[in-house]
Formats: sequence, structure tokens, C-alpha cells
Amino acid sequence: MQHPDVPELAHAHASPRPIHWLATATAVAGVMALSSLVQPGHATAVPPRDDKAASAAPAAPARPAPDPAAARLPLDCGDIAEPVVVRQSTGDLDGDGNPEAVAAVHCDSAMGTPPDAVYVITRAADTGEPRVVATLVGPKERRTVTELAVRDGQVEATMLGYSSRDVPSCCPDVEEDVNWRWADGAFHRGSPEVTEQV
Repeated sequence: MQHPDVPELAHAHASPRPIHWLATATAVAGVMALSSLVQPGHATAVPPRDDKAASAAPAAPARPAPDPAAARLPLDCGDIAEPVVVRQSTGDLDGDGNPEAVAAVHCDSAMGTPPDAVYVITRAADTGEPRVVATLVGPKERRTVTELAVRDGQVEATMLGYSSRDVPSCCPDVEEDVNWRWADGAFHRGSPEVTEQV
């Protein structure tokens, strides 16, 4: 016998009659039928709301490298010759995601061995036009660039030069491998890896 102070428990009731089972089954069937008619809408992208999610978004594609031949080159060739780009390479030198161009340029001449100048060219922020931002080698240094590349954010070059002013321009007698890297707002030249008589 149940104590009168303890409420009745659900399992202590008598078994439900068949009409209860029929009502429950009908209600469940109705809910299932209704849920098959109501479908969620199509998913749509929502812009991220916090900075962390925004930083994970893909970056805008980098601009193409500037064309050295289209830049105004600071090489005075006089009235009888034009500057000509003899070697070039591209790569991101300052880590901003946009490539720069490095070009070896000399005055086009039918005679002799005109000295090369090496320029770094980027795109102007306001117009996008190519412009020279640094001179790595000036023509007065009397160098001829035989190899030029940008690797891992560094400019690398192989150049022919002269051991003294007495060596004729036709016949450079020194070869050196040099490099430049952008740091602290300037290009810094590394020590030659190899300097040898040729």
C-alpha cells in the first residue's frame, strides 16, 4: 500500500487503453508529414564578423611585375643610342606581396662593351606605372652582368669587371658573384662569394 504523502508515480498507473495508442500514433504521423513539407532554405555566405575570421580570407592577387622596358631609366645614352634591357628577373624583394623587377641595362652600341647598370623597378602606388626605385650598380662601375636572378627575396648577380683601370674595356678580367637584400629601407650589398681572375 502506498503512503498517502508520496505522490503517485507514472509507472504505477494502469496501462493506457488502445484509444490512447491510436491518438499518439496519429499525432506522430502528423508531425512527420508536416516536417517533410517544411524544408530549410538554401545556405548563403555571410561575411565574417570578427578580425580573426577576416584574416583567414584569401589575399587579393598580387599585381603583375613591372616591365623594365616601360620604365623611365636613368641611363644617359646621348642622342645616338637607346637604353636596352639585356637581363631581367622578378620577385618580391620587400615582402609586400607584389613583385619587383630587377634589370641589367646598357646603352645599345654596335661597338665595344658598354657597361651595365642594374636597377630595381616597382609600380608607382598611385598610377601603377613602372618606375626605378634603386640603382644597385651604376654604369661608372664598368661591370657587365652575365647572370641575374631574384631568389628568396634576394637579388643575385654574376658580373665581369676589371682588376685595374689599365685593363682595356674589351677584356674584363675579374668575375664576381654578388647579392643584395632589402633591409631597413635600403638595399644592402653582400660580400662577393667568389672573386677570380678570368
